[in-house]
Amino acid sequence: MGLKVNTNVESLTVHNNLVGTNTKVADSLRKLSSGLRIVSAKDDAAGYAVANSFKAKIASMRVASQNASEAQSMLQVADGAYSKIHDILVRMKSLATQAASDQSCDNLLTMHNEFNLMREEIDRIANSTKYGSTTLVDGSGTSTSGITFQVGANTTASDRISVKFNGASAACLSLLGAGISTADYARTAMDKIDTALTSINSFMGEIGAYQNRLQYTIENLAISIENFTSSESTIRDVDMADEISSFTKNQILQQSGMSMLAQANSAPQQVLTLLR
Repeated sequence: MGLKVNTNVESLTVHNNLVGTNTKVADSLRKLSSGLRIVSAKDDAAGYAVANSFKAKIASMRVASQNASEAQSMLQVADGAYSKIHDILVRMKSLATQAASDQSCDNLLTMHNEFNLMREEIDRIANSTKYGSTTLVDGSGTSTSGITFQVGANTTASDRISVKFNGASAACLSLLGAGISTADYARTAMDKIDTALTSINSFMGEIGAYQNRLQYTIENLAISIENFTSSESTIRDVDMADEISSFTKNQILQQSGMSMLAQANSAPQQVLTLLR
């Protein structure tokens, strides 16, 4: 091998190798400090796009789960109203049953007044039961046409659930005009109340069915979020043990390269010995 001064090929070769090693060390430091195998698109363009797609789906499904939980809360409010109206109807049935007996004629006025107050209380509960600004069980507005909740990450019909609430006012329960001022009226009121009780029980059954459906939806979303998160992690996260091994190897090569570069740079100085 000849001695050259103007061009130190060995030094250039070592330098190029050292630059490559330094780049690998920097990449390893970036990955180890972030915990990610794909920090930017240049690390793995295809994997980066897929992982970002999973990340967006996960975020959307988390919000969808919150929407389903909000629907559950709304149903609980309606169920509470139906339950209290049911209790009132039971009391009205007791009053009507008592008024239907002839020996109760002395107390008819008192019982009739209480009966009317109970019916007014049904209307008050129906009109005041709200979730946010939405009145739920008064039998009017968006509650009867359905309130739609987005419970999926897509826009298909299967990613939405529409919840409807049945009206539970005195008018909706066909209790307007019912009274117990006489025994005959009381007997008629008993039949109307029986029908109203059947309706309320049916309404509460529907609420329970909606709640069960939404609970299954929330559980399914939780499983989907877990699976998508696992998929994103497989693509994006770094294998720490493997990366540390690579980092250690490149550190050794870096130190070796710096030592060899010093040796290569000192080679042209051997020419000086020829000039002595």
